[in-house]
Amino acid sequence: MNSIGTELDTPWSHESWRTTLLAEPHRQGTAVARHYASALPISYATETDPAQAIRDVAEVERLDVDSVALTFTTTEASAPYENLKIYAVGKPAPLNEVLPILSSLGVNALDERPAALTRPDGSRAWIYNLTVDLPAVTDGHGATRDNRIADAFRAAWTGETEVDGFNALVLHAGLGWRQVTVLRAYAAYLRQAGLPYSRSNVERVLLGNTGITQLLVEFHALRLDPALDRDATAEDALDDRISAAIDAVAGIDADRILRALLSLIRATTRTTYYAGDPRPGRALAFKFDSASIDELPLPRPKYEAYVYSPQMEGVHLRFDDVARGGLRWSDRRDDFRTEILGLVKAQAVKNAVIVPAGAKGGFVVKNPPAPTGDAAADREAMLAAGISCYREFISSLLDMTDNLDIATRHVIAPDGIVRRDGDDTYLVVAADKGTAAFSDVANAVALARGYWLGDGFASGGSVGYDHKAMGITARGAWESVVQHFREMGVDTRTDDFTVVGIGDMSGDVFGNGMLLSPHIRLVAAFDHRHVFIDPDPDPETSWDERARLFGLGRSSWKDYDRAVLSEGAMIVDRAAKSVRLTQQARRALGIETDRALTTVELVRAVLGAPADLLWNGGVGTYVKATSESHADVGDKSNDAVRLDASALRVRVVGEGGNLGLTQLGRIEYARNGGRVNTDALDNSAGVDCSDHEVNIKIALAGATADNTLTAQDRRELLSDMTEDVSRLVLADNRSQNEMMSLNRAQAATLVSFHSRMVDDLERRGHVDRAIDVLPTSAQFGALEREQKGLTSPELAQLTAQVKRFIKSEVSGTTLPDNKVYAGRLHDYFPPRLGREYAHTVAVHPLRREIVTTSVVNDMVDRAGMTFAFRLREETGADSAEAVNAFTAVTEIFDLGATFARIRAAADTTPASGTNALTVQTQRLIDRASRWLTTHRPQPLPLEATIARYRPVVRELGPRVREWLQGDEITAVEGRTDALTSRGADAGIAADVADLLHTYCLLDIVDIAEISQHRAEDVAELYFALSAHLHINTALTAVTALPRLDRWHALARLALRDDLYSSLRAITLDALSVSEPGDHAADKVDQWEQHNAARLARARALLTEIESEVATAPTLALISVAARRIRAMTR
Repeated sequence: MNSIGTELDTPWSHESWRTTLLAEPHRQGTAVARHYASALPISYATETDPAQAIRDVAEVERLDVDSVALTFTTTEASAPYENLKIYAVGKPAPLNEVLPILSSLGVNALDERPAALTRPDGSRAWIYNLTVDLPAVTDGHGATRDNRIADAFRAAWTGETEVDGFNALVLHAGLGWRQVTVLRAYAAYLRQAGLPYSRSNVERVLLGNTGITQLLVEFHALRLDPALDRDATAEDALDDRISAAIDAVAGIDADRILRALLSLIRATTRTTYYAGDPRPGRALAFKFDSASIDELPLPRPKYEAYVYSPQMEGVHLRFDDVARGGLRWSDRRDDFRTEILGLVKAQAVKNAVIVPAGAKGGFVVKNPPAPTGDAAADREAMLAAGISCYREFISSLLDMTDNLDIATRHVIAPDGIVRRDGDDTYLVVAADKGTAAFSDVANAVALARGYWLGDGFASGGSVGYDHKAMGITARGAWESVVQHFREMGVDTRTDDFTVVGIGDMSGDVFGNGMLLSPHIRLVAAFDHRHVFIDPDPDPETSWDERARLFGLGRSSWKDYDRAVLSEGAMIVDRAAKSVRLTQQARRALGIETDRALTTVELVRAVLGAPADLLWNGGVGTYVKATSESHADVGDKSNDAVRLDASALRVRVVGEGGNLGLTQLGRIEYARNGGRVNTDALDNSAGVDCSDHEVNIKIALAGATADNTLTAQDRRELLSDMTEDVSRLVLADNRSQNEMMSLNRAQAATLVSFHSRMVDDLERRGHVDRAIDVLPTSAQFGALEREQKGLTSPELAQLTAQVKRFIKSEVSGTTLPDNKVYAGRLHDYFPPRLGREYAHTVAVHPLRREIVTTSVVNDMVDRAGMTFAFRLREETGADSAEAVNAFTAVTEIFDLGATFARIRAAADTTPASGTNALTVQTQRLIDRASRWLTTHRPQPLPLEATIARYRPVVRELGPRVREWLQGDEITAVEGRTDALTSRGADAGIAADVADLLHTYCLLDIVDIAEISQHRAEDVAELYFALSAHLHINTALTAVTALPRLDRWHALARLALRDDLYSSLRAITLDALSVSEPGDHAADKVDQWEQHNAARLARARALLTEIESEVATAPTLALISVAARRIRAMTR
């Protein structure tokens, strides 16, 4: 007999049991009484009095399935210990699972007496009676203490909190388990941030200083609990109290840990902790003002979000209010923030070309499903776990993010969250490693909660632009490859070239990239599965086979048709222990030994093979600098195969993938003669495409909301604009590469400017030489002495920082609102969108950011990386004034058309030729921008300035050459010949050679207005006087002067301005002493006669120094000449 209802010699009779069970306050009913009379085991009855049994039954009855409850009792028999009852329904609570939880809470279990039974509803239930020893504590006793422990046990049992030493704070510090979770989350974040203390150390410090621990929790609530009134005075007082208490703590480690926690609470601007619980198992999310966190390594983002739960953790780093970047599923649980920080550095540089600043996020799955042995099932289980954690990560980020009413532009703050920062409505994400197929998941979350960006929240979803189908990232990176080869005299459209690669044809970047030229001869490649070697591929047939593999979607190198392979080809499984290469394979890889190689050695051989191009379309860092250790790289999985840059034998590296080389590795490779940019520059087309997608969707949001654009029509519109988006994005890549080509060509001559730029940006806090891997002042000095310049990777990095700095300055001005730039907003979008939705484009929430990005990119790419800096040095103009001057010059002189002609000529002109054409055009930009900055009111009235000068300049510009005489016509013809000798077409060469003289039309317009003469007559006289006085000889001499330092450069400019100013004054003088209808030569004669005495004195010295100015110019000599010419004016 095993129940109290059937055993006659139990301590209490069936009637006693029934009577007690039906008694108040636990009336259960006769049927229930009869059930439990039969269900409770004899062992339980022998040691439990009826009243306690009734309480136990009540607990069992109220519990949901798969839940637990705890109660504490103290009896005379149990003293000095306590009785702990654990009730479980649905699944048991075995001692081996219970003890770790109790132990973490500081509860010592001495014995256990279990009882199993079945409820009337058929659910299995268990009652565990434990004798426990609780240590004495100074507070938190009684029912409150018991409830806290019971709640904490339930949370740990259900997985809502972790089982670790932090739980002891429930008992010893009188905290609730959720308050403990905040401290645990902060400690976990600080560990990711680099705090050099283990979790157990932090636990020990908090338990050893419970008074401070309680104050930290109180401080957190005072700052961030919306139920409390904000009281700055009280906050400061409590902050001071905590700081004073920490001062009294013995031990430097404890001090640092406690101060780090205090610093993190101070830096917390938002948290979801107090926001209620709208969904089961919600993670905790925090937003930080990163600059205020003492323990963070550099660079520190502007904002950082941290999401914590027992199942996952994640960070999201943003470098500005409007920022974007991918979210990665990281496998680096111990240091995922370090991984994300490395990625966001590159992202911040990459995003210099697009509207948002750089951002990056990543999460880890902390409790992956246990393997079952079924590979397919395990993959599906792991994917499901990843998606679940990703969804929670996304949801938690949005929990803290403001929403926006797209119609009214009203900001909607999230409920239950104190915002200790400004409005923050812009949160967008993108795919990254491990999350390539998750965009629809993220967008579903955003749409479900009505987030204003809708399915623009995560680009690349099913209603968006498929980067792989577009091939956009590879096509953008290929622009870099094409430019590198152009500079070597190789045309990838017509010339065969050899390639080694990282990736396989199923991948987006590798697969698309290896189909971008029919002249690719892919001799070797590897991914994580295979090594592919085709020693002597036929370009045409191998291209066809690669296209076939790409079309399969999930192909591997094993699927390659052996019949297409050349003699000696091999496809090697990377799981193989060793492999002996064929003679042809050894020759292709440049291997002299014929011994068997491990697959690690084989991969290294592919990386170090002698080929024209290394195309990186994979994941991982495979090249480092000789000076770097593998630990410095931070990619342990590829330590064995990684090469030093000195071992690379390819001529060009194309970085379709991220982080393929370290920045120091790139620099070393470039110093050794290799051609490489940065991954940020090469593969920026992906983020550029995503940025266009998001901004297009924002532009269409209003039409979608009011149902004037149906979902199907929107989908079709997006699809129809795909090629236009590609064209816009690739134009950015091409423009950047054209600029980089000129940067490389001028690197040595401009190194002093680059040095001063870095100094300036560093002073302004926009460059960190160590983080950005830029030379120190001493290293710049060495480059100048050796007549060397920055390498291409350094130039790419510096250019990005210049763009970021100028954008930051311009965005805070009224420049983006100037109606002259209105066209920029529409030009950013596909033409159809501008035509059909002009009204929504015009009120785009990011219109200012779009305009700023567009004009800054245009200025830097066309006028040069140093343009704005030099203009600031020379005139004091700020970034906005530089942009306005550039825009005015471009419009006045129609330079947009000139640059378009130069770009079109690139197909038939060598890189040296197009670079020379660009340099000549930039000389006009420099001079005309300085003129406008110094001769016109500031800030420049842009529209009026363009209207004032453009008509005359456009009319007279084509006629300038007919007015040139003497050494001036010789000079312009010499410039034309120099351009054609570099391969430029004669027509464009002549037009560009004329530009420097068209600069004078700015003065001519002013002279015509002042003198009330026709501009055409003024121009004829102006150039006649210039030839008569040999002004061009002096100007040419100024150009020949060395730029020894900044002051010599400024002296050169002052001399040039003096010469032009004198010519302007002389022209006005000549007009005042002559008749309007006279010929230019007659006017010059009349001026000579009118000023004969003064001119005789000036000309005497000029004649003496003229020959020396032409042959051996010096600063002193030209200064004297300029002064004598100035003396000719009245």
